[in-house]
Amino acid sequence: MTMATKAEWRNALSEEFATFANGRKIDGVECIVPDLVGTSRGKAMPATKFDPDTEMALPISLFYQTISGEFVSMEIEDQWLEKDLVLVPDMNTACAIPWADDVSLQVICDMFNRDGTPLAIAPRSVLKRIIQAYADRGWKAVVAPELEFYLTKPNLDPNDPIEPPVGRTGRKVPSRQVYSMAAVDEYGPVIDTIYDYAASQGLSIDTLIQEGGAGQIEINLMHGDPLHLADQVFYFKRTIREAALKNDVFATFMAKPKRDDPGSAMHLHQSIVDIETGRNIFSNDDGTSTDLFRWFIGGSQQYLMQIVPLLAPYVNSYRRITVEGQSAPANLEWAKDNRTTGLRVPHSGPDARRLENRVIGMDCNPYIAIAASLACGYLGMMNKIEPREEAKKEVWKADVPLPASLRDALEGFEEATEIRSVIGEEFCNLFAQIKQAENQEYQREISPWERQHLLLNV
Repeated sequence: MTMATKAEWRNALSEEFATFANGRKIDGVECIVPDLVGTSRGKAMPATKFDPDTEMALPISLFYQTISGEFVSMEIEDQWLEKDLVLVPDMNTACAIPWADDVSLQVICDMFNRDGTPLAIAPRSVLKRIIQAYADRGWKAVVAPELEFYLTKPNLDPNDPIEPPVGRTGRKVPSRQVYSMAAVDEYGPVIDTIYDYAASQGLSIDTLIQEGGAGQIEINLMHGDPLHLADQVFYFKRTIREAALKNDVFATFMAKPKRDDPGSAMHLHQSIVDIETGRNIFSNDDGTSTDLFRWFIGGSQQYLMQIVPLLAPYVNSYRRITVEGQSAPANLEWAKDNRTTGLRVPHSGPDARRLENRVIGMDCNPYIAIAASLACGYLGMMNKIEPREEAKKEVWKADVPLPASLRDALEGFEEATEIRSVIGEEFCNLFAQIKQAENQEYQREISPWERQHLLLNV
């Protein structure tokens, strides 16, 4: 390979990276993939060794682990041959690693089998499959995620409860001060670091607010292509964690880290446009809603109920979606501008008509959750599924409530044959077996509550 070829990929990097590097040479490159959790796995190398056209590989077994790192033996033929998968960098995702000591680059890779076919169980492949299903109909999905998370005091002992961080005043940040600018200012250095890191990576932030919990923040992203937005969420999670650590606090995307504070969601706004005309297919020419919009809602109601584990993947996820709510609906009812429903139609003009999925937890894998939500709406439009009547009042108890536990959710997921075929049966089968193993592992655990109240009292 000539020096000119080696330099070619460097010359094609983004303006944000060039500004960040400021003429300094690239020291290292990280080639990463999103795992089932939605965290990064991959390989790091000196920049001199990186070439987007040179084959890299990782074993398929990286998808065979639970959240605790335990490997799971599953109904997969020759599972432990641990065959290598081919990594292909998507250079459109290349951006800086601003928290690294030297000038470094990170790039998300797609995963392929040796025969050149996309790896069906890779989360990015799952989302691409759904995007293609829309494209085959002449449609393009547009999404906008909202990211909720907590900043906390470093939690060094898992037996200790989560505490809010100490702010600039020297006091713990105020709780339940939703939309408070004073609360945001309390942890200004962390916010500033997030902004700086995001700018260096070319990540766009729409708005940032204080949410309802002590130390809870929400970042809203600009609407756009589902794959691009999933990549941004993937990068943002890593960015926010690193920005927090830089300021001696933790950032957590756990769905319900504190018992008496609201959980953290990844609300997802969804609309569909006609590729040829750019028109929002949810609106008629006269501004009224279309049949397709109604069917998208109906499909979301019917099929999301069957695939809740893809939106709420851990035992802790179900502590967030409870009847008590705390801003987390435990239902899939729908209504206009009603935040007690799991499916909300925000106030907007016809061009921006959209459906907000409020059930997804921030502990989700963004590729999987976005794919699942869009798949349900897609199948609703294909099958012309009629939604239930619009909710006209607050919805605290629903006739069709969301499952109350991961175990219940997995039972429904097992029987969801039609929607699983759209998302991909091979992926769904693997995901279910991993989640069953995690649930069994959790059931063996003895919690601090049990030791506190049962050890000497029963």
